[in-house]
Amino acid sequence: MTAAAHSTDAPTYPDAVLFDLLTALLDSWTSWNRAAGSDEAGRAWRAAYLRLTYGCGRYVPYDQLVREAAAQVGLPASAASALEADWPNLTPWPGALDALRALAPHCKLAVVTNCSTRLGSQAAALLPVRWDAIVTAEEAGVYKPDPQPYRLALAKLGVEPQRAAFVAGSSYDMFGTAAVGLRTYWHNHVGLPLVAGAQAPELEVASLDGLVPWLAGFGRDRRH
Repeated sequence: MTAAAHSTDAPTYPDAVLFDLLTALLDSWTSWNRAAGSDEAGRAWRAAYLRLTYGCGRYVPYDQLVREAAAQVGLPASAASALEADWPNLTPWPGALDALRALAPHCKLAVVTNCSTRLGSQAAALLPVRWDAIVTAEEAGVYKPDPQPYRLALAKLGVEPQRAAFVAGSSYDMFGTAAVGLRTYWHNHVGLPLVAGAQAPELEVASLDGLVPWLAGFGRDRRH
């Protein structure tokens, strides 16, 4: 094989990969459903929480939004307590650890998550990798999809948006990543619809299987 061919085929990873934590990497859906008492109630509660979170902008205590969402769908206050008690039982989606370990030698890794600093740090620690940055909504002072949490993570990493990628778990993130200029992979594990008005991601997949190949071609396969 010629030197030119080697050059063409060489991986061209981004400098950094930012991850949504509680939907893209960890299966928090199961915990919400357990705390709510059923899958149907958990989905409704989670949907109400997402509307509150992504609509409020400035940071409101995470546990307050979780309780408000529970009340909106008729769940008792004890559901929010049950969710927090179940936090240590959050588990990675299939392929999450393999993807993180494959990327660690090539890219800086960061979390950008919509929760409190305490719960965000606890959840990130459930994934046995070295994070270069963990940014929570509480630290940023605003919830995603405001651009500030993403920009704060990039500033901590010292990486420009065009040299980074984002792995989303919800299409709400696409409002923020589009504003910042982050190419986005949507790990849509539970088959959520694209939120009205959100920009489509560069790649939408029901698993993390395509993530590392996509990132390995990051510098070759830029959309124009």
